[in-house]
Amino acid sequence: MQFTALGHSDIQVSKVCLGTMTFGEQNTEAEGHQQMDYAISQGINFIDTAEMYAVPGRAETQGSTESIVGTWLAKNKHLRHEIVLASKATGPSPIFNYIAPNLGFSKERLNDAIAKSLHRLHTDYIDIYQLHWPERNTNFFGKLGYTTHDNQWSDNFEEAIDTLEQLKAEGKIRHWGLSNETPWGIMRTCGIADKNQKDRPLSIQNPYNLLNRTFEIGLAEMVLRENIAMLAYSPLGFGLLSGKFHTGTDTPNDRINKFQRLSRYNGALSKEATQRYITLAESHGMTLTQMALAYVYSRPFVTSTIIGATNMNQLIENIAAYNVTLTNETIEEIEKIHLAIPNPAP
Repeated sequence: MQFTALGHSDIQVSKVCLGTMTFGEQNTEAEGHQQMDYAISQGINFIDTAEMYAVPGRAETQGSTESIVGTWLAKNKHLRHEIVLASKATGPSPIFNYIAPNLGFSKERLNDAIAKSLHRLHTDYIDIYQLHWPERNTNFFGKLGYTTHDNQWSDNFEEAIDTLEQLKAEGKIRHWGLSNETPWGIMRTCGIADKNQKDRPLSIQNPYNLLNRTFEIGLAEMVLRENIAMLAYSPLGFGLLSGKFHTGTDTPNDRINKFQRLSRYNGALSKEATQRYITLAESHGMTLTQMALAYVYSRPFVTSTIIGATNMNQLIENIAAYNVTLTNETIEEIEKIHLAIPNPAP
């Protein structure tokens, strides 16, 4: 496993990050602990979670993922200083009002959220605390074209940054980052931080995979030039890019089958593109999982790739794919498919 600097910090993270959003829904506590044990044994030192998880979000399981990560940390206290732990504060949404009545990034809300996360995680600090999605209406969670300007939103970045910096001063977080953000969101936060002589966001966590390469438009250049860590999530597109839904090896418990509201990767063009990627991977003696992950792992603007799994066989394959190297020929053929069916699952 290789390690790299996390943005402009001195933190070294593994190029593969263990995502945990299935813990508490599709995975039990024991299974979550087993995944974390194996990830650590393979050199992974980076774990990502969120107060909203498990996914899909619902009141009965909210906070369960952090709690499972927390019980693992409680029994592995000697490893805490070696683990880079990331979590997220929930953005505003009527769907998640059961988490708190004042969702968003006000001082009151962020202080309440961090206190609850630290309690569930059995830790005194979080290494990277991220704003899960923007407060304003903009492009995220499947929206590609910008068609709505949110005149009701009041720019709250200054208060949020002040609060995050205070949390740093109190030792509750080491750094803060963004998630599901746009180029304007990065520009605005960096501008405010610079103006007030405070730290910029350390990272941005956005989707990136063969079916959704929208990050390459604007954001990729920005993170490289501004030294902001890109944490790529959904590298297998909710499992579609494992190929199992095309080969008939999926089960009723797989995410796309079990949770119909998670339809981001379930469109006809996504399925068509996936079939072409399956054919390409097989022609080069690889599984689609190996090719899809190897592609994301190889991108120069990706600092770390967040993988998730619902069983150990998946986790083993996902981590092992880091050692797969794509030939120039394979990459060229991937680009041809991408040009024919670009970003079918933004």
